[in-house]
Amino acid sequence: MNVVVLMGGWSAEREVSLTSGAGIAAACRRLGHEVTEIDMDRGIAAKLAAAAPDIVFNALHGSPGEDGTVQGMLDLMGLRYTHSGLRTSAIAIDKVLTKAVLVPLGLRMPGGHVVASADLHTDDPLPRPYVLKPVNEGSSVGVAIVTEASNCGNPIARDAAGPWQTFDHLLAEPFIAGRELTVAVLDTPDGPWALAVTELRPVKGFYDYDAKYTDGLTVHVCPADLPADVEASALDMAARAHVALGCRGASRSDFRWDDARGEAGLYLLEVNTQPGMTPLSLVPEQARYRGIDYDALVARLLASAA
Repeated sequence: MNVVVLMGGWSAEREVSLTSGAGIAAACRRLGHEVTEIDMDRGIAAKLAAAAPDIVFNALHGSPGEDGTVQGMLDLMGLRYTHSGLRTSAIAIDKVLTKAVLVPLGLRMPGGHVVASADLHTDDPLPRPYVLKPVNEGSSVGVAIVTEASNCGNPIARDAAGPWQTFDHLLAEPFIAGRELTVAVLDTPDGPWALAVTELRPVKGFYDYDAKYTDGLTVHVCPADLPADVEASALDMAARAHVALGCRGASRSDFRWDDARGEAGLYLLEVNTQPGMTPLSLVPEQARYRGIDYDALVARLLASAA
């Protein structure tokens, strides 16, 4: 097939997308496809029209490639593409909308509410410790954990470094102590397949952007050493979230687990509709654990395009 690998763009996750895209393009060539790599810019529609692909492999991360914008353009152009469609992408990138869909279905997610960043300099929105995160970003971009010992002040000082200097509004959630877990889900003819649970153990700090994408900063334990009921619950929640949101091809659900509370301490944080495909990414790692190598994973995602 004639495959365009769409990558790069201008989001905060540009460099990760370029790395994902390069790996995907190489795999597509090994699979025998004709490949055009496009670093997305404002002239993307004309470039896609000129390439006339059979399939667009969407390797973009963050906005506008993961929030429904690019999906809507591809729909209008009549092009088949990998991963989730417009509606799913628009909902899943928004943490508030994701909760509005999943919590009523019984999936346990942290509470919290959206706050104006300017108000943080007057009073804490929640008892410390709490987490602040952008509503519409991925890869832990802009996440801050505010504790009693934080050097940002109490209340947060206006000149303190943090996401409140970049984003007008932030989602405030209670901090969940414990362990970081993640589950990849692939589509199959028989339904969603939750591959495994991986525990992520940052060498220091928490699982932020640098810890995700810098070799040696996080230890991946796959499969995670968990009680059977916690493992089963994480796999079930990830598969149910994949279906409820209408994800296509692959998704990755991220969790926090307060191991002092047993299964009741497991919370779904967010669902990623276009997980990374870099050498350090979690979906390829879990696929390998299940006997699916990188090229076979790419072939599955191409086959799921719609």
